Amino acid sequence: MDEQQQKDVAVFRFGVISDFVTRNAMDRGEQERLLTEKCEQSWQIPHSNRSRLARSTILGWIKAYRQGGGRLESLYPGSRNDRGVSRIIDEETGGLIARLRAGMPKCSLPTLIKELEKRKLLPAGMVLSESTLYRFLKREGLLKAAPPPAVDRRKFEAELPNDLWQSDALHGPLVMVGEKRRKTYLFAFIDDMSRLVPHAAFFLNENLDSYLCALRRALLKRGLPRKLYVDNGAAFRSRLLHEITASLGIALVHSKPYKPQGRGKVERFFQTVRAQFLASVEADSLEALNEQFDQWVTTVYHQRPHGGTGEPPLKRFADHMECIRPAPKYLEDYFRKRARRKVANDRTVSLNGRLYEASVALIGSQVTLLYNEDDPTRVEVQLGGQSHGFLTPLDLNVNCRVRRNHSTGLVIENTGKPAISSGRLSFSNREDQ
Repeated sequence: MDEQQQKDVAVFRFGVISDFVTRNAMDRGEQERLLTEKCEQSWQIPHSNRSRLARSTILGWIKAYRQGGGRLESLYPGSRNDRGVSRIIDEETGGLIARLRAGMPKCSLPTLIKELEKRKLLPAGMVLSESTLYRFLKREGLLKAAPPPAVDRRKFEAELPNDLWQSDALHGPLVMVGEKRRKTYLFAFIDDMSRLVPHAAFFLNENLDSYLCALRRALLKRGLPRKLYVDNGAAFRSRLLHEITASLGIALVHSKPYKPQGRGKVERFFQTVRAQFLASVEADSLEALNEQFDQWVTTVYHQRPHGGTGEPPLKRFADHMECIRPAPKYLEDYFRKRARRKVANDRTVSLNGRLYEASVALIGSQVTLLYNEDDPTRVEVQLGGQSHGFLTPLDLNVNCRVRRNHSTGLVIENTGKPAISSGRLSFSNREDQ
């Protein structure tokens, strides 16, 4: 696998084990219930034909993550230690069996074998016995069909601040941008336990960049949540958001499509915003709208007792400050985008319409660029997962004056022209008269 594929797998594995590694304590009964639930669930595993996970696999990921100090890199897939060893059911055949079993969860083993042979899914000459198939299905958690889960919609509340944040978007009012009126979108986060709003702001676009900007400000203000509960919108399903949250040790949880009940607290906050703020706000610009909204959240919403808890959100949050995880010092680095580029023979690299210079050692290499769009002067270059420092913005005028000196290396020539006196002409070969 290349670096991006390894990161995809690590982000997926963190999502599977996040329930186990982001909580302070879990009794054995609850752990076994979660393990059983995850083994019976059908997964879309990145870069794999498999759709089921074994109990031992999940426990192995949990152990590796804890031994690795909570670093995402500890979940990167390693090379297989059984390569070259003959197996009865190879990886490709196992994936085909798993998919067929998922479509026929209640059929008997003899029927499943006949169906595999009928569809020619087994390698030529392979005779699959019931005992071999039984061991494979048991190991992969596919032996019995999972019963349909009962719908359980009970109220819940996180135990401590920053245990769980809920997040969503709300369509806002129109504002003037230049000579046009444009629609706004409110991205908001709410702490499940205290009902405090870590951050909320209106944007002109309902896209990923706007959401990441709001998330970054929320983390800087109130620290890191253990879980972030969002819906299935495009901004919440991006690969970059998954990578950011996993790298920060935040479990990203998506609600089921068309079932917003689990995000009831943020939906209730939006009702309050509509009834108490948007109903009377008068703002012609985005800046004025956000300024008035921030003042309302700070002086009104955070200060009065909440109907669900009986306490002001700010007080309820502050009473348990000892459990807050602060944001890392270099939080901006976690939000950097990635781009793949080839370093040209003249050492130049193009990114977002700008030219940069890389080191001579990187000429001809396919490199990874890490950057923030709002800071084009800081573009880090990586090769093979190792950092090679930051690129230098190209200065054509300086490069024009660079020449090579075999004894001293590169030298910048001085292009200053000799001064010419003005005011009179002199002729050296003319005799004075």
